[in-house]
Amino acid sequence: MTHIARKRFGQNFLTDTAVIAHILGSAQINKDDHWVEIGPGQGALTAPLLKHSIKLDVVELDWNLVALLQKQFSHADNLSIHSADALSFDFSTLAENNKRLRIIGNLPYNISTPLLFHLMDSAAFIEDMYFMLQKEVVERMCALPGGKKYGRLSVMLRYYCEAESLFEVAPESFDPAPKVTSAIVRLIPHRQAPVPVNSKSNLNKIITLAFSQRRKTLRNALKKLLPEAQIAALNIDPGVRPECLTLADFARLSNYLDDQ
Repeated sequence: MTHIARKRFGQNFLTDTAVIAHILGSAQINKDDHWVEIGPGQGALTAPLLKHSIKLDVVELDWNLVALLQKQFSHADNLSIHSADALSFDFSTLAENNKRLRIIGNLPYNISTPLLFHLMDSAAFIEDMYFMLQKEVVERMCALPGGKKYGRLSVMLRYYCEAESLFEVAPESFDPAPKVTSAIVRLIPHRQAPVPVNSKSNLNKIITLAFSQRRKTLRNALKKLLPEAQIAALNIDPGVRPECLTLADFARLSNYLDDQ
């Protein structure tokens, strides 16, 4: 059964066996782990994962690929195939017996950021995550304050988890080859929030507004929500740009909103 990559699903299938081995080696797979694969495609990661005697759930949107996977792995009793959209799938429903999920996937570039934020809703049920993403997205995820790549994605993900870029993957490792270099990132959810935040909604509101016009200073970017004097009263310089603020700074701004 042959499958042709479909652009509307952002499909670029990983075919490089050396890269696959490197990913799985980095993940340190243990027997009896419960893994979830997002976007299994044609099973390039699925097949070697199943050899580790793990419990595996895969979530695939493309009906053609679901049929291919069902045929290819029809005898795998440790595999469950879910024909669903990962952007709306409730991953917490897969967690059983207080065992946290380990998640892996070659994520479509066109939905990577919203999917990451969707997964954070289930962070309490997740042990760790290993994702193939566009290199530029991984750089933004792991960026530190003060740099051009530091932004909303960097700050919000830092609230939920620790992010580490592991290694890059060349376009030639895929079929069809994407026009960008990819990278593998490891995400480990925090068991306790790194900073006190009264409202995640307000935290997101402050961060989104601050970075929507990132060349503006805080006094200008946040003037609709916070007066300059109040920003200063929180020991934050209203004259700096948002990329200079840490997660703790944004948390103080967010918590002030809750007190109003």
